Formats: sequence, structure tokens, C-alpha cells
Amino acid sequence: MVKCMLRVPHPPRHEYHESQDIVIGGIASQSFRLSFSEDFTEEPSLPPKEGLITLPKNYQHILVLAFAVKEVNENPQLLPNVTLGFRIYDSYLNAKSTYHATMLLISTSEEFVPNYKCDFQNNLIAVIGGLDSETSLQVATALDFYKIPQLIYGSIPVMNDKTPGLPFYQLIPNETLQYSGILFLLLHFSWTWIGVLVMDNDNGERFLETVFPMFSRNGVCFAFIERIPTFRFVLEIGGMLEEGMKIYDTVMKSKSNVLVVYAESYSLAFFGWVSFLSSYRTIKPKGKVWIGTAQVEVTAFHYQRNWDAEIFHGAITFAIHSSEIPGFHQFVESRNPYNTQGDGFINDFWHCAFECEFQNSVLDEVYEDICTGEEKLESLPGIFFERRMTGHSYSIYNAIYAMAHALHAMYSSNLKYRARVNREKLKIQNPPGWQLHHFLRGVSFNNSAGDRISFNQNGELVAGFDVLNWIVFKNQSFQIVKIGRVDPHGPDDHVFTINEDAITWSSSSIQTRPLSLCIERCQPGFHKRVREGEPFCCYDCIPCPDRKISDQMDLADCYKCKDENYPNKYRDSCIPKFVTYLSYGEPLGLSLSFIAIFFSCITALVLGLFMKYHNTPIVKANNRSLTCTLLISLLLCFLCTLLFIGHPVKLTCLLRQTAFGIIFSVAVSCVLAKTITVVLAFMATKPGSHMRKWVGKRLANSIVLSCSLIQVGICTVWLEISPPFPDADKHSMIDEIVVECNEGSVIMFYCVLGYMCLLALISFTVAFLSRKLPDSFNEAKFITFSMLVFCSVWLSFVPTYLSTKGKYMVAVEIFSILASSAGVLGCIFSPKCFIILLRPDLNNREKLMRRKN
Repeated sequence: MVKCMLRVPHPPRHEYHESQDIVIGGIASQSFRLSFSEDFTEEPSLPPKEGLITLPKNYQHILVLAFAVKEVNENPQLLPNVTLGFRIYDSYLNAKSTYHATMLLISTSEEFVPNYKCDFQNNLIAVIGGLDSETSLQVATALDFYKIPQLIYGSIPVMNDKTPGLPFYQLIPNETLQYSGILFLLLHFSWTWIGVLVMDNDNGERFLETVFPMFSRNGVCFAFIERIPTFRFVLEIGGMLEEGMKIYDTVMKSKSNVLVVYAESYSLAFFGWVSFLSSYRTIKPKGKVWIGTAQVEVTAFHYQRNWDAEIFHGAITFAIHSSEIPGFHQFVESRNPYNTQGDGFINDFWHCAFECEFQNSVLDEVYEDICTGEEKLESLPGIFFERRMTGHSYSIYNAIYAMAHALHAMYSSNLKYRARVNREKLKIQNPPGWQLHHFLRGVSFNNSAGDRISFNQNGELVAGFDVLNWIVFKNQSFQIVKIGRVDPHGPDDHVFTINEDAITWSSSSIQTRPLSLCIERCQPGFHKRVREGEPFCCYDCIPCPDRKISDQMDLADCYKCKDENYPNKYRDSCIPKFVTYLSYGEPLGLSLSFIAIFFSCITALVLGLFMKYHNTPIVKANNRSLTCTLLISLLLCFLCTLLFIGHPVKLTCLLRQTAFGIIFSVAVSCVLAKTITVVLAFMATKPGSHMRKWVGKRLANSIVLSCSLIQVGICTVWLEISPPFPDADKHSMIDEIVVECNEGSVIMFYCVLGYMCLLALISFTVAFLSRKLPDSFNEAKFITFSMLVFCSVWLSFVPTYLSTKGKYMVAVEIFSILASSAGVLGCIFSPKCFIILLRPDLNNREKLMRRKN
């Protein structure tokens, strides 16, 4: 059979392989390839012009893959009779190199012939990689035809209609959990005004589409969104740096002190350029809190060894959960470029990390030290190499073991893949990669660090994230401190945990938690009002209106206190209202009760005086019994005001208005009867008058009784349909709960009052018309004045009563009762008392008759 040979014109510069029964491929990203763009005006030179920029820190990814394969091969309980090998190529973060490396993996180890296998060894069973999303997608696209499993330890590629069902597994948890963790941090520290930096690619756009509505719903606004430029050609560097400086100015000018960064692992090396060039800018760096996603690592290109990285001091990042693996430190420390076989990456790493040259590479003049192999990895700064296993390295370690456990399960479950003895050595029939998917989906084991490793139905690692804090020292070394955890399997209140005391903030913050707000937060007592045309995080703080408070920061609106409380002076809390009523203990209640008792005593003295002189002409005139009834009703009017003072109870509420209305109606009825009696008496004295038969006590008593019974009927109806009852008025007064008598039916109350005023108005009218009758026997003039006072008091009562609140409404009514009663008492009875006490000579029939003549 004739075999077509495909010669590789440019063999890979970096590779690391160990040939065994089964091979696991690896796509690393230790170097960054920059090409010179061709204009195709002439035939391109061979090899193409290009340059490599090394990321020394990523060499750990290669070491951990070799270490994990070594551990599996030394484990007699896992894959006995089978040895694992590996082949690792560099993607150079370049599409052409990535596809080239992938095709090399699916070819034989000696020749570049895809789809051709000539032996049972070096059979590719899976591929681990890559570090960034574009590399992973390129590898997945190439492997899709062969259905070879791919275990991704870096960023997840964006899936679209052109890439359905690619067979890869994610060694990082679901990114949605990470987004929720970022939101938790922002809300925990009250950072609502943030800047966002994303890669200018599909992953960056997907991130924005996901977090923008999520953050906005929870009150977080975006001060700016900047896209980090990408470049592939040397000539693009200038434009990239110019764009980077614009981003730098935007970040530093912004009031936002928090930056959320969604980018690839090498992105901070790009920001290292920006930080380096910032020394030439007028805007100097100031403390910002960087919040990075799990893809972001503290890394730098080899030429950035002495560049200032303090701009990242105090950063907070999410990271794939990792633990220390026993034996890894010793394995790393044993690495030496002079005793490591097959590792095509170590020389470039050693050269860039330690700035030395290998003897076989020195041609002429030596500009650097000679690499001795005795250099110590622990002397390297953290941005170049970490002895601690990073999150990405930990994912590679788990990926190797996931493949090993899946292979072990496949061999154990299917006899046709068991070993066949040949010359006392076990040979393995090559299993097709597509059969491994079933076992990978169900893999579940505890690694050597004790962590449980398994995939969910979507091929994502079932795990959480660690929250890390970066501490950058003056000598450019740094320390990473674990300050929190995102654990999707924890209790609801412990899914996100953060230890704020363990955080080291940026240097300009002086160990004080920085603020990141569009405007200072609204204090209690104020509420937010969004500024027109600006994001909702930018607002003005407006004092709460009357009778409303805000007792928390940044409330969108103030709210009312409960009915039992009222706002304090600063409108930031509610104070219990005072329970109040018109009591005998306060000056107003005491004064009114004293006045009531005083006039009651005066009325009683007048009544006693009239009883003593009941046979005198001035008392007998104008119906002696009506006079006594009037005095008694006035006495009761004064005393009934005491029902309005004191704590209202059911009995007093039922009695106060009804008693006042009936007693006052009796008093006004007496005045009306006296007036009508005077008029009829003078009309009866005329010759031939027929009014004589109406003059007498019977008419007066009938007037008093009938007028009073009408009022009694009104009060009875009132008590029947809607009687007064004790109540608490919680709304009329801001700071008081007024215990009062609810009138029940306001209409009935004004009916009682209106009927009483109607009687007074009739009395006033009749008295006014009869005021010119002879004074000796005529009280009409005095009744006119008394009813004028009475009507004036009660006409002014209505508007005053309605404009008054609380216990002062009761005081107004008491005052009106006292004033009108005192007016009647004074106007009608003071002239009579004057004659009885001071001018007894006028209190005889002859004098009265003489005065009449």
C-alpha cells in the first residue's frame, strides 16, 4: 500500500512527549506568537517572519501534566498493565499554530500524516487544552470529526450555530455561579457604580449580555464599559497601546473605584504595558479595586520583570478551587534543563525566567549569564512562576486523573479491551476515543488532595470557586490570600462566604474599604430621586416629606410610620405617640373645670337667692317656676361640662352630648317660654283681648315640655342608630394619639346643635320684637342680649370646632357651653340680683307700679 507523506515544513519549536501505551495530548500556551503581516507584493520568505513573547508562568501547566501522568503510572490501583504517555505542543495563542498542533496530535509521532496509524502505541485518547477560549474552540473544531474527548482547563469557548455538540468537558465550574459571586461582592460592599473591562471578542460580549441585566436588577450601574483590544501582528502593537492608554485615562478619570475584569489569562500582562506607560501621563494611578474572573491570573511577559505591578495591589479575583497536591513541590524543584529529557519547553522558560544563556546557544559575545541549572525556582517573582499550584494547573491535574479513571472504568467493563499477554508484557488494544465519552460523563473520584471530582450533565466540573486577594509588595513579589468561597452545594446562607477582615485593600485606600458610588449614599431621613437622563445609580437626596421617614440608606421612597408612632425631628425613625386627652391634671382641663364649678356655684347662689326672696315682686314677675327651672338647667349646663373632661369611657361618651343637648334645650325653652309669656301678658291687658285665657303656667310648661321632648327624641334616635363611643384618633395630631369620644353620627350631632340654635334664634327674635315693653315687668330686653350672646357663641363655635384638632376640640365645646350659659345667666339674672341685693327699695309692688306709670 502506498502511503502519502505530508512533510512538515516547519517542525514545532516546542514540544514535550513521552511515548507509552496510550497518549494524552496537551495544548499549552507558554509563548505568544506575533507575526509580521505580509502585503503579498513578493513571495513570502521561509520561515515566515515572526516573534515569540514568553509567559514563563504558564510553564507550570506543562509540569503539572507531566507530574500527573507520572503519578498515574506509579499507581498500581489505577490502570494496571497500562501506561500513559503524553504529547504537549504550544498553541502560541495563534490559530494557525493551534490547528497545526492539533493535527500533529492526531498523527503518528514520527510523521505528519493525519488519519493514519501504524502501531498500537502512541494512540491519542484525549486532548487537554487550551488556556483561552479561542484556542479551545479551534482544538474542539479539529477534534470534532474524530470524536476525541477534549478537557478544557481555561476559558470556555462561545458556542454558536456553527459549533453544535463539540465533545469537550469543562474543568472549571459553570460561569453563571461566578457571575453571581461577583454580584454578591458588589452588594456586600455596597459598590453600585462600577467600570467593566472585557475582551473585545465573543466571550466578552456574552459576559456583558449576561451580567448587564443581572446587575441592573440588583441596583448596580455601569460607569463605563471598555473593550480590551486584541492583536496578532507586530504592527498592531502601536495601535493596541494607544487604545490601551485611552482605556487607562477612562479608568483613572472615572469616579468608579471598582473595575470588573472579564478577560483571558494573559490580559494583566497587557495592563502591565498600560501601567508602565502611565508614568508618562498626567493622570497618575490611584487605588482601584480590580475584580477579576477565574480566567485572569497575575502574569507577565518575560521582558516585564521589573515593571511596576502595584496597580493590581488589593485586587480580588475568583479562581478555580485548588488544593496543594502532595509531592508537586518536590517534582517542580527537581526540574533542571540539563537532566530533563524530551522537554522542549524548559530551555526557553529557563532563559526568560533567569535571564541566562545556554552554552550551546552562545555564538559570539555573551550578554547574559550562563545557565548553570543550579538556579532556584523559588527565587522567581510570582508573576513569572508560582510554586503553589494555580487554579488552571489544578484543573489539568484533575483532567489527567479524570481520563485515567474513565479509562480504568472502560477497561474494567469491557472484556474486548482487556490486555493480551505477549512475551510477558501486556499489550493493549487501542480503544477508540468516542467510547470514552460515556465513562467520562459518569466519572467521580476523590483526588489526592481529598477533593471530589465529577462532571454534571452538561460536562461541567461540579465545584465552586475560591475568592482570592492579591497583595503586591514593593519588590514586585506578591502574595495570594484566600478570603472567601463560592460553594454551590453549601446551605443557602453559605453559598457565598467572605472574610472581610482578611482583605488587604489598595494602597491609596489606607486599609479602609473603598467606596464606589455615583453619589454619596442618601442618609436616613432622605430618599433618592433619580436624575433625569442619567443612570439610576446617580440621584439626588431629597428630605422626606412631613409625616414620613426613611430609616435606611438609599431608600427609593419614604414611608409613613404606623398609626401609633410619628417621625422624629430628623425623619429617620418613628417615636411612639403620646396618649392624650383633656384631663383634670393639665392646666387647660383644670382651668375649665374650675370655671365650670365657679359658675355652678354662682348659679346655685342665684337660685338660693331667688328661693329666699321667692315672694318678692321681682321674683314673682315673669313666672317664678320658669325662673327656677331656668336656673336649675343653667346649673346643670355648667356641671355637664365636667363630663367632657377626663379619660373618655363608654358612659361619659353616651351622656356628654345628649345631656348637654337636652339640658341646653330645656334652658333655651324656658327662655322662649318666658319671652312668650311676657308678650302674651301685655297683649292680655288690652281691653277686649282674647289672649287672657292663654296667660298662665300651663302655656309656659307646655312650651318647655314640648320643646325639650323634641330634643329628647332627636337624642334617642341618635343613641339608637349610631351612638357615641370611646375612640382613639391617631391621625389628627402628628405626635399624639387623642383618646376621645367618637360622635358616631356627625349628622345627628349637628341636628342636636342646630335644633338648640333654632330655639335660641326664635327666642332672640321674639325678645327683640318685644324689647320696648315697659321695663318694670319686661325681661325681653335682657333676654334679647342673652340670646344675642348665645347665638354669637354657637355660630362661632362651628368654624372654630372644625378647625381645631385633638383635645382642643373638646375644650372649644366646653368653652362654648360655659360662655353661652354664663351669657344667659349674666344677662337675665344680674339685673334682678342687683335689685334684690343692692336696691331692695325697688323690690315692692308700689315702686314697680309707679315706674310703670
